[in-house]
Amino acid sequence: MGGGECFQFVVHVVKGKWFTVFASLLIMAGAGATYIYGIYSKQIQKTLGYDEDAMNKITLYRDVGANVAIFAGLIAEVVPTWVVTLIGAAMNFGGYFMIWSAVTGKIAKPKVWHMCAYIAIGTNSQNFSNTAALVTCVKNFPESRGVVLGLMKGLVGLSGAILTQIFLGMYEDDLNSLILLIGWLPAAVSVVFVFTLRTMKTERQPNELKVFLLFFYSTIVLAFYLMIMTLLEKYVTLGNAVHSKSAIVVTVLLFLPLYIVFKEERTLWKNKKERENPSPEMTIEKSEDSEPKQLAEEPKGSSFANIFNKPERGEDHGILQAIQSVDMLFIFVISLCGYGTSLTAIDQFGRIGKAQGYSDRLVDSIITLDPTCIGHHCFRLSFSILAMVAFFGAFAALILSKRTKEFYKGDIYRKYRVKEDEAYKRYKGETYTMFREDSKAN
Repeated sequence: MGGGECFQFVVHVVKGKWFTVFASLLIMAGAGATYIYGIYSKQIQKTLGYDEDAMNKITLYRDVGANVAIFAGLIAEVVPTWVVTLIGAAMNFGGYFMIWSAVTGKIAKPKVWHMCAYIAIGTNSQNFSNTAALVTCVKNFPESRGVVLGLMKGLVGLSGAILTQIFLGMYEDDLNSLILLIGWLPAAVSVVFVFTLRTMKTERQPNELKVFLLFFYSTIVLAFYLMIMTLLEKYVTLGNAVHSKSAIVVTVLLFLPLYIVFKEERTLWKNKKERENPSPEMTIEKSEDSEPKQLAEEPKGSSFANIFNKPERGEDHGILQAIQSVDMLFIFVISLCGYGTSLTAIDQFGRIGKAQGYSDRLVDSIITLDPTCIGHHCFRLSFSILAMVAFFGAFAALILSKRTKEFYKGDIYRKYRVKEDEAYKRYKGETYTMFREDSKAN
């Protein structure tokens, strides 16, 4: 492969759908700053002198910002994906930069409501990056959307540990720098890949699921390594050199999927070249360009024009169309009960540990109001209420399951497939199937 051809191949990779998956994985890996709030919230309280009541309010707005994602969805209905990505990057940097400026004394001590606004803006930014990455990958791989969602959300779950390892490697124990890190790093990643996240018209590969499993395996390796390092840090004092090397290992593991991307795009590149210079052993029934084509953005206003034209179950809904759906109402109730009780329980881990008399080494979570209450009875009533709310959410989930049972018994991906006679053989008997152009999301 000569220099010119090598450059063409690199361009092919960067424009390919698998590179979009890689970019989305990196964006999701930095979208979980809320998971390490318990680390830097202590620095906020210490340097700014907020009392426990003020910290409770800040924690509340952190949760509101992180979980109220409807604004990102509504904006994504009317603007291109790259605009959504840039908005998220600006909000992330702006919110956390203001917090960093406050704790380092760059600005005057902000009022509590100011800090609440900063943390809400910073945490809400992850909804914009999540929307851009998830929606793009789901549209590009409609028949593998379940696998895609699981893979992406798994990276979000690991993001807190990822950011922690990178922070320790770069700044050791400087918590002020941690706040700045979670402000600039996720924003920088989003800006770098801002034009990579785009919807494409591509053909489905026969080994598509296998490729996603390879992405999963690389993620499992990363998760296993993060678990080992987290456990070591709990029981062993690690030096600066170890933390630096650990940050390098985490970075390498994050970029490991890039090998999968190059491998798959190389196969597509070879197939393209073979079609351009066909050999006798190739059988082509229908020629088609394998180069991914970016789908033109739909007129965004159309989603508002069809607000009351509700699609059938299983069809793509706009945000305002989904709000009118009974199924979405059930999903909202289930999410409210599930996420709400989980967040409340997590936010109280610090109080629970102190109430039970655990050492500070074991109490490693979010700071909330210290009770005067000591003993096993302290949280009996509050967690009984949480248990009832969670039970109500589970009951709603059962009703939704019954409502959608028949739908999920069918072939939910049928609309993304073409008729059998529209498939074409490309090489050595492998059959590639083209998706319908009209199967993209509304």
